[in-house]
Amino acid sequence: MEVEYQIIAGAGMDVDFTILSPHGYQLISEFRRSDGVHTVEPTEEGDYQICFDNSFSRFSEKMVFFEVILEGPASEEGGDDEWAGLGEPESLLEYKLEDIRESMDSVHRRLERSRQMQTALRTHEARDRYLLEDNLWRVSFWSCVSLLVLLTVAFTQVYTVRRLFDDKRRVCT
Repeated sequence: MEVEYQIIAGAGMDVDFTILSPHGYQLISEFRRSDGVHTVEPTEEGDYQICFDNSFSRFSEKMVFFEVILEGPASEEGGDDEWAGLGEPESLLEYKLEDIRESMDSVHRRLERSRQMQTALRTHEARDRYLLEDNLWRVSFWSCVSLLVLLTVAFTQVYTVRRLFDDKRRVCT
């Protein structure tokens, strides 16, 4: 079993992560991480728990992408029942069918792994896009604040200089 997770959005971009066995034993525990990939050999029958904890961050919520990849006989999608009726290969044709089946299974596993990699790359892109959009807002906000301060200082300087050189004496002729 392979578990991959990544924080896509949220303040701090980190969570606590734990995997528990069906009997409650901690198999993996990480604190305040933004991503991770873990492989666990399921040795016990039952349901494994995958826990994400954001309790240390009381005011900010997080968006988490995670994927659980199960490899082995339990994760193959059908197909075995169709081929089970063939029995032991007795002729050259049945040897060819077995070769074709192995090739198709190999292609299927590789395509599935490619799909998983593309999904992971999409989540990386989504995380980067969110971060860029957040930074754009911050840069725009502080640029506007700087512009207002700059204009205020400029008008104050012009007013001060004009008041300094304003002739208060009136000459009567």
